[in-house]
Amino acid sequence: MSAEVRIGVLGHMTATVDGREAALGGPRQRAVLAVLVAARGRLVTQDAIIAEAWDERRPASAATLHSYIAALRKALEPGRTNGQPAQVLVRENIGYALRLPAESVDAEHFTVLAERGERLLRGGDADGAASVLGEALTMWRGAAYAEFGEYPFAAPEAARLHGLRLSAHEDLFAAELARGRHAAVIGDLEKHTAEQPLSERGWELLALALYRSGRQGDALSALRTARRVLAEELGIDPGPSLRRLEAAVLAQDEAAAPPPARTADPALAAPRGRNLPYALTGLIGREEECDRVAALLERHRLVTLTGPGGIGKTRLALEVAHARDDEDGPWLVELADLEEPDPRLLTAGIGDALGIREAATAERLAEVLGERGTLLILDNCEHLLEVAPGIVAQLLTRCGGLRVLATSREPLGVAGEAVFEVPPLTAGAGRELFLARAAAAAPGWVPDDGELTTAQRICGELDGLPLAIELAAAQCRVLSVDQISQALDDRFAVLVGGPGTGPARHRALQAAVEWSHRSLTPRERDTFHRLSVFAGSFDLDAAAAVCGGPVLAEVTALVRKSLVTAEVGTAPRRYRMLETLKEYGRKQADPALLTNAQAAHRAWVLARSEAAGKLMEGRQAARATEQAGRDEPEIRVAFNSALLARDGEYALRLGGALTRFWYRRGHATEGLGWLNAALELSPEGSPGPRSRALIGVSTLSYLNGDFATAAKAAAEAARWARDAGDTTVEAQALAYRALFEGMGGQPGAAKRAEAAVELARISGEPWLEAESLMVVGMLLRMAGETERARRVLTESITLAVACGYRFVQASSAWLVMKIDLDLGRAEQALTAGLATLLDLEEDGDVTGWLVIALSTAVAMALSGRPGDAAVLLGVVEERGARVGFSPLAMDPVDGPRQVERIRTALPPADLARCQERGGNLSPAQVSDMLSRVAREFSPPGARPSRGC
Repeated sequence: MSAEVRIGVLGHMTATVDGREAALGGPRQRAVLAVLVAARGRLVTQDAIIAEAWDERRPASAATLHSYIAALRKALEPGRTNGQPAQVLVRENIGYALRLPAESVDAEHFTVLAERGERLLRGGDADGAASVLGEALTMWRGAAYAEFGEYPFAAPEAARLHGLRLSAHEDLFAAELARGRHAAVIGDLEKHTAEQPLSERGWELLALALYRSGRQGDALSALRTARRVLAEELGIDPGPSLRRLEAAVLAQDEAAAPPPARTADPALAAPRGRNLPYALTGLIGREEECDRVAALLERHRLVTLTGPGGIGKTRLALEVAHARDDEDGPWLVELADLEEPDPRLLTAGIGDALGIREAATAERLAEVLGERGTLLILDNCEHLLEVAPGIVAQLLTRCGGLRVLATSREPLGVAGEAVFEVPPLTAGAGRELFLARAAAAAPGWVPDDGELTTAQRICGELDGLPLAIELAAAQCRVLSVDQISQALDDRFAVLVGGPGTGPARHRALQAAVEWSHRSLTPRERDTFHRLSVFAGSFDLDAAAAVCGGPVLAEVTALVRKSLVTAEVGTAPRRYRMLETLKEYGRKQADPALLTNAQAAHRAWVLARSEAAGKLMEGRQAARATEQAGRDEPEIRVAFNSALLARDGEYALRLGGALTRFWYRRGHATEGLGWLNAALELSPEGSPGPRSRALIGVSTLSYLNGDFATAAKAAAEAARWARDAGDTTVEAQALAYRALFEGMGGQPGAAKRAEAAVELARISGEPWLEAESLMVVGMLLRMAGETERARRVLTESITLAVACGYRFVQASSAWLVMKIDLDLGRAEQALTAGLATLLDLEEDGDVTGWLVIALSTAVAMALSGRPGDAAVLLGVVEERGARVGFSPLAMDPVDGPRQVERIRTALPPADLARCQERGGNLSPAQVSDMLSRVAREFSPPGARPSRGC
């Protein structure tokens, strides 16, 4: 097998191919793979797979199963070509089997290691057993077959694995006791017996560890607890092994004594201490972060976890620390309650954690720690940055075996410090966390598909902050998921009620954010409040525009304090604030300051949008469209802000500047919504901005196929432009009015468009003359004056090429294509269409590309390539649906006729298959297909291709 395939089911099911994650598809397709994994290499019949992976009330067809198997094969064997036999998911007789070595499936690898560890333990090799069993248990990421709890096939295999996991844990404890590490495992055994109170072996190991650590009374207490639990839960007495141990402890028998010391080194023989608390809930979605922090802690002696409040720094630090096997510790020092940055208080806190009762100084701490291999966890350092860095540096300098894992909302700034910025949870992990905590708050709740979708949306709105997600999930006790989602408009009011056992700052989202907000200087606070008006990311220039001057120092401080995130890899560097922090910033801001910041933000957005709008009429149209696309979140915020401020004049200007962007991207509905709101708010606005806004209403109504509204808006735009003395807009409006009236059936439209051409020439704008000529050519074709139309359109193309106005160049070329199709010159139309589409690919003109692609598909069908035509039709339909635009709406005469010619060129089954394929093609694959057709096509001798 050429690729290394690994599948994991000890937690959420995963698969990797050569180290890269494989896409396993939806829940049902994943269940098919899980059935085969659970079979452990055995053959599973086709009927059995369907019975196991589908609800018996809605069983799948064999064809559906085959399609899922094919998709899984493609994911797990991406290098396999058609015709090659499958090597992972193999077909045998009437069923399928998963063929992978044991080490490639984590459940099987775990089984092998657990059994090997047990053999080593029985053979007296405690060191070898501990190593093997430790490796085996680290493979668990959650419950086995976690996502398949409702499937009957998963229960027996999950039960087997969990039973084996329990045995492996207890074998590992036994191995540690055999190695003489009695005190080191007491805490872990106490947790184990709390989680598995009916395991007699667990109680036996705990009592033995306590007794060998010199705690005979605690050992007897543990044995009495075991007796009581077994009697209450099962109504039985302890088994012979527990009774023998109890007698040996009472008699201080040698049978219970520790084994001989394994080393003469008293430092190594000394029991390890630790004071880490055990989590009351499982950690979800942090496997990768745990591994990365653990790796950093191996390479660096100081690692600081940073991030905003509620991101999960403390929980991550504790999880990493629990997994370590340090000689001494880990020792947790909780600093949140130290109100003053006093070095004596800090060293006293560290001393208390280490058990030093006398007055602790940095020097005394260093003497006690010496060369011991100690891990110290300093939790919540951000308010002690005046003193903590110096003390940490002093301890690290004097104690060669010391490592420090710190959590802080900003780095400590000590030499050699490795900083790990804890990221938000991914969408999937956030939803998993929400569902887990909601299930605990509302036992018996089973979410439907709609609630699952809403839960994931909630997690996205909460920025993937674990604290916020847990607080939201806790509300499931009294609110539905939809109610929680609606209540997030005031998230700080609803996200309260955290567990009373946690820190006060974790009992409400607002308290967690306030903790950071209090650390800001007045200038930093003002900057934080002003930056909260941004919808998305921003750079320093944008920040300066909104804040009224350079803000590098303040932004640097906000990044350092985890209130602003720097987006690594961007150049120039961009910054982002979590939505939760932005909402808090807006709530806390002085109203006058916030109003000023919103006005500055609007001015910045308008300047960028007007500059981009001008560029869209020339050679920089693609770059300008891309910029406006990046600015869309800010544009929406600016529009909303302007409407709330009743600034209709601003809204008119912004709408007029964005008309071409909305047109090119196919955002007709959104653009019309903003433009109509602006016109309604400012019925007597300035003539210039009003005329440009009406041009927008006209062109976007055309995209929607509403030619009457388009013509009316163009006529109004011409009148307002005339009042403003704006010849350019007037000429544009007159051309559009003629076009849309002509499309509505009014006679004489071409003549009126020619008058617009003369006015365009007077304006001195070559792009406008080219556009007006395009309109004339379009109307002449509609009137049946084909040859004259071709001459006018050719002139339009020449002008457009000269001034770099690709929109008109492509549009006029499209109209010439349609003329060629009218005259039966399909091959000529195809050549022109392919060339135009390939030119437009990087232009960002979505609507232009789609209308030309539809006509190119017709030319393909008429040139003997119906399969390629149907594929391209599928691309047009899928892309159009994605942006809410249909070429048929703006081209109601030719469009339906074109589609019908494509559909009648193939049998229905072939047509559907090709259209589906087109809908699934990536942009690169579409480009490859067009390039292939262009290379192969050499009319008239090209070989026809009917398939797709």
